[in-house]
Amino acid sequence: MGLFDFFSKKKEQIQQEQAESLDKGLEKTKDGFFSKLSRAIVGKSKVDEEVLDELEEILISSDVGVETTVKIIRRIEDRVARDKFMSTSELDSILREEIAVLLSENKSADVSGDFETPLGVKPYVIMVVGVNGVGKTTTIGKLAAQYHKAGKKVVLGAGDTFRAAAVDQLKLWGERVGVPVIDHGMNTDPASVAYDAVKQGTETGADVVIVDTAGRLHTKVNLMNELAKIKRVMQKFSAEAPHEVLLVLDGSTGQNAFIQAQEFTKATEVTALAITKLDGTAKGGVVIGISDQFRIPVKYIGVGERIEDLQVFSKQTFVESLFKK
Repeated sequence: MGLFDFFSKKKEQIQQEQAESLDKGLEKTKDGFFSKLSRAIVGKSKVDEEVLDELEEILISSDVGVETTVKIIRRIEDRVARDKFMSTSELDSILREEIAVLLSENKSADVSGDFETPLGVKPYVIMVVGVNGVGKTTTIGKLAAQYHKAGKKVVLGAGDTFRAAAVDQLKLWGERVGVPVIDHGMNTDPASVAYDAVKQGTETGADVVIVDTAGRLHTKVNLMNELAKIKRVMQKFSAEAPHEVLLVLDGSTGQNAFIQAQEFTKATEVTALAITKLDGTAKGGVVIGISDQFRIPVKYIGVGERIEDLQVFSKQTFVESLFKK
């Protein structure tokens, strides 16, 4: 896991490495997108209907999503109509501007990059949801490490009691990071785990409590009821808990991530997104589409295996990296 290396690194070194990781993690998305775009505009001097049709196909194939793609194309069409002429050489900068605007509209604001909690909220309770296989438990472990390195006292709750490896995996992360993990073992009541985690966090003065939940139940109704129950028991110790419901999505699955987001936003009120596994995939456009369609802020992105490769999302840094050649 490289935990010793992570904790020994200085902040400036981590920030530099994160910038490099982001550039590297988006390489396949950039290579696929810009190579297709270059072929679409070769021999053309202006943005016309044919170029826009090609751009539409490129955006959809990059998993930006149909609705978001149509929105981007319409905005570019409006600019072409207003300016009367747009050269193909301007297309990169226009796309960059429109994507940045979309992310701004959808609450994905620029952030400091630090793992901080709101002033006056203690413990800050995060309920993490997502299907099995998206990197949910690993994301929780990395979050715990990042908060711990930032000087925060962290408590973890192993609430995914239906999956054999989930409880053990989270306990292992707790041991490695040096934070307590509340667990009741497998096939126990997840709400009871959440209750005890928030209880311990409150009584011990923890800054952050992160609670894992089941990745899959038999039906959506079961999932909805289970998550509602977990919320209710948390509120016995903290009326506002959970302060954040973080949905973890696997960015490499492209359109399947949209389906997962649809299901979980119907089952519970999701307040933030973590999009993992963006490295090694050409589907990085999913960040733009999901942010736009669900109007939920992207808070974290995963661009590698290391702890520091789980990064606080900055729209400005993301867009700059996406268009860096």
